[in-house]
Amino acid sequence: MCAYTPGLKIIEHTIITKERLLPVPGEVRVKVGELVSYDTIVAHTFITSDVFSVPLSLILGIDPADLSKTMLKKEGDPVEKGELIAISKVFFNLFKTEYRAEESGTIELISDASGQLFIRKPSTPVNLTAFISGRVDKVIAEQGVIVKTCGAFIQGIFGIGGEKHGELKTIVGRDEIITPEDIDIGLKGKIIVGGSLITYEALKKAMECGINGIIVGGVQKKDIDRIVGQELGVAITGDEKIETTCIATEGFSKMKMAEHTYDLLESLNGKMASINGATQIRAGVMRPEIIVPEINQETSEINLSVTVDEEKFSGIMNIGSRVRIIRRPYFGSIGNVVKMPIKLEIIETGCNVRVVEIQLDDNRTVTIPWANVELLDDRLSA
Repeated sequence: MCAYTPGLKIIEHTIITKERLLPVPGEVRVKVGELVSYDTIVAHTFITSDVFSVPLSLILGIDPADLSKTMLKKEGDPVEKGELIAISKVFFNLFKTEYRAEESGTIELISDASGQLFIRKPSTPVNLTAFISGRVDKVIAEQGVIVKTCGAFIQGIFGIGGEKHGELKTIVGRDEIITPEDIDIGLKGKIIVGGSLITYEALKKAMECGINGIIVGGVQKKDIDRIVGQELGVAITGDEKIETTCIATEGFSKMKMAEHTYDLLESLNGKMASINGATQIRAGVMRPEIIVPEINQETSEINLSVTVDEEKFSGIMNIGSRVRIIRRPYFGSIGNVVKMPIKLEIIETGCNVRVVEIQLDDNRTVTIPWANVELLDDRLSA
């Protein structure tokens, strides 16, 4: 009896591709075959901003039909905040009323019917970066590119924060707790690695010191909630308004970082990495990820001839398989499969589902629906 189940990827050498797309059509600024870095702007666009209205005829004390006569600007003209754009003169030009723009923008409409002036705020520029160092493999006209690189690819189980990059720096052992004493201003801009847990005080200090990323074995959910300022679910993350991205490789609570994960990260100490804490556990599973491209520092060349033997990881769950639980109340717990009953069982929700019995590393034995576990994919290609 066996079953297929997805797993986290921890790969030392593999080909990695990233699709980088603009939110709205724009201009692609690179060509196929071009070498790009993590911060290279590969595409650019503008997102149209809101329009606000000004009851200008009322402000000037005139009839709406006379609004155009007072305007010093026409539709389509740009205006700066504080710029004089309308003057109303009355009683043989002895009295006048002026209007200066309250915000910068572009005049969208001058309405002689309603007496309203409509100004569109400046469009928001969007610069799309490559995120990873590599070569442009494909250009998607007006939308973006696909970047290809070769290097290490590591997935975590949970993360917060968006795309960041920085030099990897191991600061503690895989079974140690990261405390405020381990953090200092000298780590600014880096991605720190290590530990079975990071305390709330250390998380806070890391953000204050300008550390770009944290890769740790486990985190306390209550600490994450405090950092982001609200109770955070484990369904979708990545848009939090925080400066430091945090990735847990094992789960919630104190959890020693897996030995192969720690050893791989430590071997990459000092190299530039790109990370993303975005996590989605439900439909369309997305894991936080760490990418460390292999780049020749002298020639800036990237070896894209490396191939990975995908058959080394079968994706088949059997008795003895190493698995991780990806749902509460055992989220992040790791153990070995001991039983795989054929008959369906009724769970707390009242549904009949296929289950698997797992002996956790703390010696507890739990019964979990198949859908709530994943195989640990620990490929480390030579």
